[in-house]
Amino acid sequence: MQTLAHHGVRPSDSPGKTPLFDGEGTVDRYADTLEAHLHEQRLEGSDLVGSSLGARLVLEMARRGLGRSVAFDPGGFWSPMQKKVFGATLGASVSLVRALRPVLPSLLGNPAGRTALLAQLSARPWAVPADFALSEVRGLADAPGSSPAIKALASNPDQQGAPAGTLPGPVLVVWGKQDRVTPASQAPRAQRLFPDAHLELFDSCGHFPHWDQRARTVRTVLAATAA
Repeated sequence: MQTLAHHGVRPSDSPGKTPLFDGEGTVDRYADTLEAHLHEQRLEGSDLVGSSLGARLVLEMARRGLGRSVAFDPGGFWSPMQKKVFGATLGASVSLVRALRPVLPSLLGNPAGRTALLAQLSARPWAVPADFALSEVRGLADAPGSSPAIKALASNPDQQGAPAGTLPGPVLVVWGKQDRVTPASQAPRAQRLFPDAHLELFDSCGHFPHWDQRARTVRTVLAATAA
């Protein structure tokens, strides 16, 4: 669940170490914090690239008139039933990998283990490189903000839209056709709410395009931010 601002802002050297909010974390609080950071750093016109929750946040920034956005498989467009399934299943998955943390290297070190643990997140979990899978899953398990973020997404109001003619710049929304976390069936709703956004679908791709379609993801980001 990452958000990345270009033009001088680098990812943290310690992913997942950002302090938690005092009190309950909500999607609006995440968005307000990001918006304040962009203003503080004078990055209002930056290229913003996000995945999952990060994708929802960069769309929210676009709705608020900030940035040029690339959003991969954003949350916030579920049907009521999809939203319940998301909260129950992904929350349970995080609890499971935390319980399995001592044996994650051996489980993720072989294709069968990756298939068992990553099927919800990847269209081809056996093909995800073992070292990369271990790093990603450990990050999900170790970050104290994972569970609060999932709870916020599952319980907070859905994403609001941006009427035609109100976006501050180009917005690209990308969906993996085999996404089981934010299913691609939500893409038409996202398109209705952001009518000026461009929509692209990746085949053979689950919730994280940078897992399943790494080269295409890089090309897409570079092309979208080239201007």
